[in-house]
Amino acid sequence: MAALEIPDRDVSDVAAKPAVSVRALTKRFGETQVLHGVDLDAPQGEVTCLIGPSGSGKSTILRCMAFLEEATSGLILVGGEPLGYALGADGKRTRLPQSEIRRVRSQIGMVFQQFNLWPHMTALGNVSEALKTARRLPKREAEARAMAELDKVGLADRAGHYPSQLSGGQQQRVAIARALALDPRIMLFDEPTSSLDPELTGEVLAVMRKLAADGMTMIVVSHEIGFAATVGSTIFFLDHGRIVLQGKPAEVFKSPRHPRLEQFLDTYIDRGAAMMVR
Repeated sequence: MAALEIPDRDVSDVAAKPAVSVRALTKRFGETQVLHGVDLDAPQGEVTCLIGPSGSGKSTILRCMAFLEEATSGLILVGGEPLGYALGADGKRTRLPQSEIRRVRSQIGMVFQQFNLWPHMTALGNVSEALKTARRLPKREAEARAMAELDKVGLADRAGHYPSQLSGGQQQRVAIARALALDPRIMLFDEPTSSLDPELTGEVLAVMRKLAADGMTMIVVSHEIGFAATVGSTIFFLDHGRIVLQGKPAEVFKSPRHPRLEQFLDTYIDRGAAMMVR
């Protein structure tokens, strides 16, 4: 792999750097190559949306950004700092110490397709658990912070309810509160509404819209084209592990559109999106 420049860690103007940069990222699962040299930047304080057909590599990029998957080659920078691997003096990737990986990863929160809540814990317990175990906060402080996050997603009155007593949309909002409780700088959303019906989808997207309005840096994988077109700052359209098209929504969705994007929209157009992108 050709040498890639790593920004100097001593540069103080971190805010000027992209929140996340991906450089020449490839990923293989056995003999199958899923990502082919992906390059992208997600700006600070903006919403970056990854769209494309199923199997195009969107979720794999997100999982690599969270270091839940290790890329086969390439680099990921979080606020200018390498995540997982940096380039050695010989130009080859060198794995960073685990303590450094944990430190950089701590800046990232992630919400998955499945809610992954602990069924034996209340909403309050699900949100406060990591604060007590990972952050070692006293119970009272952890639960106060958890309540603040539940209030932020409109679920303070459901704090004592168990997942089985909550709708799918409410469970996903608890999952968002759980991620926010750890105070990440960047939030990753991997198709957070894919298992929800239209009414419940709306309440989750409303929370995401509010986070965007509050300036949270978000990288969102979604088939909700209406959300991407109206909330996204930058759109990346992927197909077969490559970025086919990128730009601001008005540029990506302009007419006439890229033929592959047009084909995708005919298949995946979501509720109300036709009026927003046509």
